[in-house]
Amino acid sequence: MKSSLIRDEQLRLRALEQYEILDTPADSALDDISRLAAQICNTPAAAIGVLDTNRIWFKSHPNWETPELARNAFPGDETLQDANVYEIPDLSRNKRFGANGIALGETTYRFYAGAPLTTPDGARIGLLCVLDTVARTLNEQQVEALEVLARQIVTRLELSTRMRSMDRASRTRQRVETALTVERNFVSAVLDTVGALVAVLDTAGRVVRFNRACEVISGYQVSDLIGQHLWEKLIPEEDIEDSIATFESIARGNFPATFENFWRTRDGSLRHIAWSATALLDEQNEVAFIIATGIDVTLQREAEATLRESEARYRQLIEGSLGMVFTHAEDGTLISLNRYGAESLGYSIDEMVGKPLADFVPDDEVDAVEAYLDTVCATGEAQGELRLCQRNDEIRVLAYRNRLIEVEGRPPYVLGFGVDVTEKMRAEERLRALRRQSDSILASVGDGILGIDLAGTITVVNPAGAQILGYKPQDLLGRNLHETIHHTRTDGSPEPAEGSKIQEAVHLSEPVRVSDEIFWRKDGTHVPVDYVATPLLDEGEAVGVVVAFTDTTARRELDRMKDEFVSTVSHELRTPLTSLRAALGMVASGVLQSRPEKGQQMLDIAVGNTDRLINLVNDILELERIGSGKAELHQSNVSVDELCHRAADLQQTSAAKAGIGFRFQGEGIFAWADSDRILQMLTNLISNAIKFSPAGSEIFLATRYDGDGEVCVAVHDQGRGIPADKLELIFERFQQVDASDSRAKGGTGLGLAICKSIVQQHGGEIWVESEMGRGSTFYFTLPSRPSSNLR
Repeated sequence: MKSSLIRDEQLRLRALEQYEILDTPADSALDDISRLAAQICNTPAAAIGVLDTNRIWFKSHPNWETPELARNAFPGDETLQDANVYEIPDLSRNKRFGANGIALGETTYRFYAGAPLTTPDGARIGLLCVLDTVARTLNEQQVEALEVLARQIVTRLELSTRMRSMDRASRTRQRVETALTVERNFVSAVLDTVGALVAVLDTAGRVVRFNRACEVISGYQVSDLIGQHLWEKLIPEEDIEDSIATFESIARGNFPATFENFWRTRDGSLRHIAWSATALLDEQNEVAFIIATGIDVTLQREAEATLRESEARYRQLIEGSLGMVFTHAEDGTLISLNRYGAESLGYSIDEMVGKPLADFVPDDEVDAVEAYLDTVCATGEAQGELRLCQRNDEIRVLAYRNRLIEVEGRPPYVLGFGVDVTEKMRAEERLRALRRQSDSILASVGDGILGIDLAGTITVVNPAGAQILGYKPQDLLGRNLHETIHHTRTDGSPEPAEGSKIQEAVHLSEPVRVSDEIFWRKDGTHVPVDYVATPLLDEGEAVGVVVAFTDTTARRELDRMKDEFVSTVSHELRTPLTSLRAALGMVASGVLQSRPEKGQQMLDIAVGNTDRLINLVNDILELERIGSGKAELHQSNVSVDELCHRAADLQQTSAAKAGIGFRFQGEGIFAWADSDRILQMLTNLISNAIKFSPAGSEIFLATRYDGDGEVCVAVHDQGRGIPADKLELIFERFQQVDASDSRAKGGTGLGLAICKSIVQQHGGEIWVESEMGRGSTFYFTLPSRPSSNLR
């Protein structure tokens, strides 16, 4: 067997060398044969190829650009193994070529048929093949024609070889004329040998060639039709106009074209012909002739008409046998049902046929069945979901697509096909529930969460993460994480993607924790973050990474404030303690026993610093109680005017010592507030005003109603004023206009911070307006009624 194959291969290679076909230029005659083969076999593509040691070379390939293929990429070897036509009806079912068939250029072919090119000495040098984009087979006439054309190609090759030999020997005119004569005889032989109808027309529509098959079908001799228009004798009168229009369309360049028409034969009978037509072009690429190949489909069309009703009833039954296939009358009575459909509901076919469809649906779905019947009868089709009851009362959901079939002479009926999607719907509902749960979890998490694939593309982002980065969630999806938020370090140097901690999580297949890094926001600023990169594993293989990150801005600010608070408190505690220790040390040493007045002064200093420490601790504890929510408000409808007078009375002694008076404005002003807290705040503001007001001045307290349910209270002094850059800072902890104020004026630097906390606890605001040398006015707002009444 092996030696036989080697001999065949050697014989084929010698024949290729003899015919000199591999190195010869393109042969237009071979292209004509290819096109003729495509026309006869009614395929979109045909080609002529020869095989050398490793490749198949296409000597004619009008339908694609590829001039060569590897031998194993085309069924050439299989074609040469048999003397007859080799067919592959469906390349997609052939293990060698796979589901995509043969791809040539932008077209994929599923059907292949090839006839070997066999030389007179038995060498099979190549093939003539036809290809189609759909699965199919050739009929006997087409197979015969393909074999004849293959023989004619070999004849053409032999002729070409002889002509080259003769041309090399003598380029005489006689030999050229002989070659042309042989060429014409060759074409005539081809046309008269094939079983298909072949007609050649000139550009005016007159018959130029008319093969033997046409003579047999029409009953006319070629001599009866040469030089005449085809429609003058063969086309029925009522079809002449359409026939002329079709011809003119092809002549204008609309080819290849397929169409069908009727021929009226010499004996008066009609034959139904299916045509494929194209144009033969001259050297100027102009249409020279129209060539049409046809098949007599009279019997085929008659058979199709006979089978039309049967196909309409049973085509979907055969194709959808794994689902519920049924027919029912227009009133819903079941006419037929497949076994699978009946058994899926726990019934036999006989138990269901003849009964209304409504008998097998839940009671609350009967109206839906009536609506379905109205729709399918009115529009001719309907699709949707139908709930059916099994024998055990379990509900099954059927996804259906049904069509009304109307056949002349028969009552209309509905052909239905349904698939049980109950389990699918249950699974989808479980999946939706899990997705909703997952989305809810992601939406409720305060930290940012990003999911990326192995390419670094963001596939998941929760709202908190998008908000931290300044994006909308949909704006981040599909973007590269590194290029979007992790591209640059704090110092401005680039952060390389390779070797990043996020990529490291993939390689290590374990979580990687990172602190004190930055991510970049949409606006170009960066946010400090801590993050954990956790690989997403599927059966042990990393398929992505989940990055959970926390915005540490607030934490860092809190750490800064804590450090600042500790530093300030340490200073505020150390200063009075140092003074207290020095005064008590001098008293305890006895050096002041001879100076009792100095000893008393030291004790007064100690008492003053002790009071200052107590006030500081009390203020710190008060701020902590308010900030932690432990200082609950006991709100009621209180008179703000009365609270202003009470606060002034409490500070009357201090005011009198400083030579400061009070003035009031406002009457009948009430607020919804905690009277003790507001009294504490007013006392604090009045105390500050006394400290910074000159002797002989006055403190002005005013109350009024503002719009939108608010009360505004103002405390005005005539003191030195507050610089503009301090107006916001003085409400922070341990912030004073002048650092020496804590020593000269007393106080802890927490009073205004406590006032701010009390106002905010009530839902109001506090601010100050001041002009240097002309005094300051502190304002705060309170609700005039409970918040529920504001709606």
